[in-house]
Amino acid sequence: MEKIIGFIGCGNMGKAMIGGLVKSKLVESDSIIVSDKNKTSLELVQEECGIKIAMNNREVSKVADILILSIKPNIYTMIIDEIKDYVKDEVIIVTIAAGKAINDTEARFARKLKVVRVMPNTPALVGEGMAAICPNEKVSEEEIKEVISIFESFGKAEIVEEKLIDAVTAVSGSSPAYVFMFIEALADGAVLEGMPRNKAYKMAAQAVLGSAKMVLETGRHPGELKDMVCSPGGTTIEAVSELEEKGFRAAVISAMRKCADKSRKMSK
Repeated sequence: MEKIIGFIGCGNMGKAMIGGLVKSKLVESDSIIVSDKNKTSLELVQEECGIKIAMNNREVSKVADILILSIKPNIYTMIIDEIKDYVKDEVIIVTIAAGKAINDTEARFARKLKVVRVMPNTPALVGEGMAAICPNEKVSEEEIKEVISIFESFGKAEIVEEKLIDAVTAVSGSSPAYVFMFIEALADGAVLEGMPRNKAYKMAAQAVLGSAKMVLETGRHPGELKDMVCSPGGTTIEAVSELEEKGFRAAVISAMRKCADKSRKMSK
């Protein structure tokens, strides 16, 4: 890709994206320029990745062909107001702020631009992110492929309709927190049975990782994979029965509905 990729914001997600891009060699390090108010964070990512840095957001906005706004929703409008008169006419604006719809971004820039709304998640930090990609009608097929390639450099990406973004928030954006709770609960159960905690976390986390990989790589239905573990009258079906009795799946679905509802409220 022969484009300048600019980042405004260098927090955890910003660093994950930059690190993934550099590691994948999708673009040269000197084709990435980043700004952030935290000078120490900037200098650290420059040292680790060899990218260009700037303390001024406008400097990044002037040169970026793809501009990624890796910022929190509470400063979203302030940053756009600062840079809107400095971005290129053909720039692709990539936003990851929760609750900020494409039409909100277009309205804030006060003109029709190429906008791609993305919902990433924190496993991007270890190269296993999941990102939902929502482009507006001005973004060409080739440009969509370029944005997808950025996010696939540190995980997987799927194009979805923007109307599904609240479901995306629940199923992949916020779900790492649910999974961490599950891993913690598994480990607590093992500790209760006498296992040292460090071994319990390792075994629980690897079991979750391996199970997820089986879903992705075999293409089999999760229920079918579950049935493969559940021998008649065995230990696993005993545990599954208890989970069903305690409302395990219903609790997860209910939590996701709460998450999606909150996402909808944030968009209003």
